[in-house]
Amino acid sequence: MMDRLELTQELASDLLAQAKQKGASQGDALMVESDSFSATVRLGEIEKVSQAQEKRLGLRLFFGQSSATAATSDISRESLERLVDQTCVLARSTAQDQFSGLPHPEELARELPELDLLDDNARTLSVERKISLAREAEERALSFDPRIINSEGAEFSGQFSRVIYSNSHGFSGEYRGSFFNLSVAPVAKLDGLMQRDSWYSSKRKFSRLESPQSVGEKAAQRVLRRLGARKVRTQEVPVVFDPETAGSLLRQLSGALSGYSLYKGASFLIGKLGNKIASDLVTVVDDGTIPAALGSKPFDAEGLPTREKKIVEKGILQSFLLDTYSGRKLGYPSTGNASRSVGGPPVVAPTNFYLSPGHHTPEEIIASVEEGFYITELIGFGVNLLTGDYSRGAAGLWIEKGKLTYPVEEVTIAGNLKEMLLNIAMIGSDLEMRGRISAPTIMISHMTIAGG
Repeated sequence: MMDRLELTQELASDLLAQAKQKGASQGDALMVESDSFSATVRLGEIEKVSQAQEKRLGLRLFFGQSSATAATSDISRESLERLVDQTCVLARSTAQDQFSGLPHPEELARELPELDLLDDNARTLSVERKISLAREAEERALSFDPRIINSEGAEFSGQFSRVIYSNSHGFSGEYRGSFFNLSVAPVAKLDGLMQRDSWYSSKRKFSRLESPQSVGEKAAQRVLRRLGARKVRTQEVPVVFDPETAGSLLRQLSGALSGYSLYKGASFLIGKLGNKIASDLVTVVDDGTIPAALGSKPFDAEGLPTREKKIVEKGILQSFLLDTYSGRKLGYPSTGNASRSVGGPPVVAPTNFYLSPGHHTPEEIIASVEEGFYITELIGFGVNLLTGDYSRGAAGLWIEKGKLTYPVEEVTIAGNLKEMLLNIAMIGSDLEMRGRISAPTIMISHMTIAGG
């Protein structure tokens, strides 16, 4: 076996040149290096520690308008020669597709912005320190209140990555990034009944993570407020989604905006471009250029530039989320939203997809509700993106006379995404980019709550 090679832009260009000599008309190569660590602690004891270093290379080749993708983690010259040969054979044997192919050369990124995605200083963190972060978060949660009697565990994880992308149109670029996460899930007990909840912090920069004490305290506060939960009668009331559950609504919207959902006829937004789909309060943005944000990157998985895009502006649908293939199927240019695993073809994914904040604090939104439901957890997957029908289990707190009163569980909220978006009556000022998809608190004027 020959020595392993280094992943470089030059290696990617060399593989594409080899494929061209074998008859490939176009192609691209994606290379990823990662160095990851995770530690799980439960009740102070280490349950699992893992550390892994990985190098993978994916090759996509076109013969006319037929294509195939293959990948390997064996980065030796002998293995890569086999990869080129095998991918050529696969690509020749697949069906022609008039919409396949790379983006046009003039569409490719010409300048790669520096987005501050890497925290190199965190490489010096010792294994002991990483484990202690999880342990400290759990200790703080367990010691917060005597009603917290157990834990499902705490975890610290981190990853450093390097991404290289090259294609046969002459584009070649790379970027490096890091990611850190700290979480804990305590269990509390009251009158023989137990509840669980959790909290987490995720950042590209280790120094920007919430402290273990803060993560533990917030997890403890969240589980304690669930104790003594009850059902409520079936009724129609205003519903307030906290930022975490509001983010889940944004995930449903991003799925309906995906070019693949649209051309497959599986989205309630088909034919809605330029139309009003939401309340005038709603502006949704997708922006892959926010410095140090979790979804940021200087170019997408096809070498196209990422940029800030208003997807919904004051309730009007302005853009879908597209890669090159889905855009061609629908007759639109790519929006720079191609994402890709090393071993697969591009798919559509948002970058930093968020609902622009409003002018009301969460407290003001709650105070505006005479009687309603403040949702802190959604359960199940009862969402039909074709019709917009929405039905999910939920837990949270009941609002009476503008105040949070008692915890609620084992209820179902039901509606339709088309109406829910139009009925957004208030949006909070509390947007925090805790993930790739984020939202502030939102209030929907009325939904059906099905209880006992």
